[in-house]
Amino acid sequence: MIALFVLGYIGIALEHICHVNKATFALIMCSLLWAVYAMMGHDSVLSEDLIIALGDTCEIVVFLIGAMTIVELIDRYGGFNIIVRRISAKNKRGLMWVLAFVAFFLSAILDNMTTTIIMVMMLRRMLTNQKERWMFASVIVLAANAGGAWSPIGDITTIMLWMKNYVSSVNLITNLLLPSLVSVAIPTWIATRYIQPVPIEGLNETDKRVGYVLSEHHIGLSVSILVLGVLGLLFVPVFKTITHLPPYMGILLSLGVLWLITELIVYHYRLDDKMEGRISQVVKSIDMSTILFFLGILMAVAALSQAGILTELAAWLNTTFHSVYLINGIIGVLSSIVDNVPLVAACMNMYPVATPDMIAAAADPGYTALFVEDGLFWHLLTFCAGVGGSLLIIGSAAGVVAMGIEKIPFTWYLKRLTWLAFVGYLAGIATIALESLFINF
Repeated sequence: MIALFVLGYIGIALEHICHVNKATFALIMCSLLWAVYAMMGHDSVLSEDLIIALGDTCEIVVFLIGAMTIVELIDRYGGFNIIVRRISAKNKRGLMWVLAFVAFFLSAILDNMTTTIIMVMMLRRMLTNQKERWMFASVIVLAANAGGAWSPIGDITTIMLWMKNYVSSVNLITNLLLPSLVSVAIPTWIATRYIQPVPIEGLNETDKRVGYVLSEHHIGLSVSILVLGVLGLLFVPVFKTITHLPPYMGILLSLGVLWLITELIVYHYRLDDKMEGRISQVVKSIDMSTILFFLGILMAVAALSQAGILTELAAWLNTTFHSVYLINGIIGVLSSIVDNVPLVAACMNMYPVATPDMIAAAADPGYTALFVEDGLFWHLLTFCAGVGGSLLIIGSAAGVVAMGIEKIPFTWYLKRLTWLAFVGYLAGIATIALESLFINF
């Protein structure tokens, strides 16, 4: 099973070299791992184990489908263009700061990939020099990855941890907002030294995204969908807190309300001939290959967990390092090479949330206490898995998207941005360490 997982992971990591979608390898790997697990003599519990694993995975998949549909709907109605038009700065250094902070806070609501697409496409309208755009786009990637780390709905890894009650929304925000901000501010400040403080060129209006025309002629409609979509996403943590229902129920409620509103809008404005404004049409545009990748990789990790492999790995890490900073620091560096989703999923299966009974029975109660809900281990994991992906351009979905749009060379990023990202990464971890001295995790 370990050999199959490694081979599948190599296929996923080489997606852009062999030109085969990573979902292909994830689905094959998932099926083969469960087949091997079944043939190992687990027939008596296979059905129950498989149903539990599929149920846990589908909670995340359903949430992602709902969230991605809402984001695509906002874009279809030109809502993001409203944000683009209000971004301005006196010079290029100021513009870099503005873009970094907009990407940082925008990715806390959207996913980092969508945020990067929006910001980089907007960047193409502002700067004509390609090398400058590479530097700006790289900073956007850093900011988008860090911005997703402190919000419960900002990244797939935070969604996973939040949905399974490893972290809570309020504690996640209060404990990780400052470290995430530090991990962006320091690299951005250094990056501005490479940019001349000269005025910005005029907007290039030839590069338009879906919904731009609509937002120019029906600005009130675009603003309304933007506000409703963002409120729908922000409503999910509130809904979970009030009802104690899983987050996917909240996202389904938000999606249903937006569906009703957009049906009325399409009928009133007669938009069918001008754009595909119904959610039944918008849902066709979401990236189903990404959804299938998450399904395959999460089910593959679940197979390793059921076979007891991850438990043994957790025991080895605890014995070898016995430090939550070292363990998570290594995981963060690994997330720049391999996808952070299976890394976090593996940790969730390796380390259960510690209970008072577990702490009392542990050989090292102080160390075990770091694994309670909202404990230091889980906040570090959230930060390191999200921010660590910025160390390499291929280490996150945001980086891959920016690389594809701007044709950023891997070696160029490695020479100029990797060390900046690493400085911010270490500064963020140091900030968490300082916070842990004054805040009771």
